[in-house]
Amino acid sequence: MAIMVTGGAGYIGSHMVLALADRGEKVVVIDNLSTGFPWALPPNVALRGGDVGDAGFVQSVIEEFDVTEIAHFAAKIVVPESVVNPMLYYGNNTAKSRILFETAVRCGVKRVIFSSTAAVYGDVSGAPVSEDLAPNPVSPYGRSKLMTEWMLEDVSRAHDLKFIALRYFNVAGADPQGRSGQSTPNATHLIKVAVQTALGQRSHLDIFGTDYPTRDGSCIRDYIHVTDLASAHVDALAYLRRGGDSMIMNCGYGQGFSVLEVVDVVRKVTGVNFKANLVPRRPGDPASIVAKSDKIRAVLGWKPEHDNLEEIVKAAHGWERHLATRNS
Repeated sequence: MAIMVTGGAGYIGSHMVLALADRGEKVVVIDNLSTGFPWALPPNVALRGGDVGDAGFVQSVIEEFDVTEIAHFAAKIVVPESVVNPMLYYGNNTAKSRILFETAVRCGVKRVIFSSTAAVYGDVSGAPVSEDLAPNPVSPYGRSKLMTEWMLEDVSRAHDLKFIALRYFNVAGADPQGRSGQSTPNATHLIKVAVQTALGQRSHLDIFGTDYPTRDGSCIRDYIHVTDLASAHVDALAYLRRGGDSMIMNCGYGQGFSVLEVVDVVRKVTGVNFKANLVPRRPGDPASIVAKSDKIRAVLGWKPEHDNLEEIVKAAHGWERHLATRNS
């Protein structure tokens, strides 16, 4: 029996693979390598190059490795891009997930962990958001993920398949052992871009919007260390193996930092007063979104170990320095 990790050569997926491999699990990765890197995977983990939207390919991998569980990370994730090109996101994130789940059911897969997003909530400025809040996504990215959650809910009611969907917030940082990190060259994640700017790899950082109804006018987000996020997925898998019911949960720390605050921390950690330009808002960006994470802590027993913005920034900085050496 094996766990199939879709998008497992990408940023978050590779950290899930590391967490599973560290525990002695049998893992197979499928990835089309559009944003993933084979070198991010442990040498004992099998990689099959292909697309989650190819039912024949997915079925062949499930049968080859006797896959009984799937952790589904493969997706497009750039909110502004989804606004400009919504059909790309509905096709890649929603339609391909439908094919994946249909194939999983046909092949007898029993458990699915789905990488969802806090973007399903939409613009929810104010108090931390709980899972009880009605979703109201403001971007095609968020809508594409919410539709996938709906599919899983319907599939789990109709078939012998249980799922956990983790709605996580802003992921950052890198593996503490330096084995993987955010490696996509043109990634839009704030902390990665800020660290690259501090290292002189970018001329400046753009801060999109300073007129939001927040404490300093810039967007507020709940930043979670990628290693804590991976451990949450492992805890979710263990919960389902114990016979747990299908469920949707937030995954965040419950504390928000503004863009300007993050920039200050990156400057402090790196010692570089890099250039940051104040520019107009981007479409699809909520003013503030912070997790209420009581549910995941109570149900899964999740205990984050890296809940510290400076630690997250230091990990991201170390990874960017490693990448610069690797690519030189």
